[in-house]
Amino acid sequence: MAKTYFPYGDAEIAYLEARDKTLATIIEQIGHVHRAMDDDLFCAVVHHIIGQQVSTAAQETVWKRVQDGLGKVDAGTVASTSVDELQAFGTTFRKAGYVLEFAQKVNSGDFDLEAVHSMPDAEAVSFLSSLRGVGEWTAEMVLLFGLGRSDILSFKDLAIHRGMRMVYRHRKITRELFEIYRRRFRPNGSVASLYFWEVSRDVVRVPPRGPRRDHRPRRNPAVGPV
Repeated sequence: MAKTYFPYGDAEIAYLEARDKTLATIIEQIGHVHRAMDDDLFCAVVHHIIGQQVSTAAQETVWKRVQDGLGKVDAGTVASTSVDELQAFGTTFRKAGYVLEFAQKVNSGDFDLEAVHSMPDAEAVSFLSSLRGVGEWTAEMVLLFGLGRSDILSFKDLAIHRGMRMVYRHRKITRELFEIYRRRFRPNGSVASLYFWEVSRDVVRVPPRGPRRDHRPRRNPAVGPV
């Protein structure tokens, strides 16, 4: 099956560049970011439970083993496995238990995964987080890479924090500071996330800034308050 990538284009880029000139220089250096999407919502949940607190490379290694080992990753197939079988793909015992329990709930109808499609972001995050092993970060990644939601910028994501610190020369990204940026990028927070992830990987030269450090982002009169 051909890979699909998070969908965005010139309109989203133009919006972010107009809102934030510093980020615009990063976008120009990096160009278009191709981040693969999950095949469906069920796969997205399993994929991102596996990916909790591990590197992207480790996550993809385990995910490929799951796909190759099971052939088809869906609720019926996963529900018919065991924790030991799932753990053998390279994940932890605890995560294997979460994945199996999730699959069993979807397969039995106890958890209506399809209902997430019609939920607003905040409601969907809350609903997904009712699953054992699914927290705010996992739910947000599911919305971004499973549903292609446009405005996901996760405060729980350490790589996004690192990217922001590098771009804006902040020592720390507080919740207050993060919310200022979130409002600035809305409704294209997901595209901004793609670029902060790239920056966090040290793939670009971050432009030098002046002596100003750890201040609130300055208002751009051309675009109104942030």
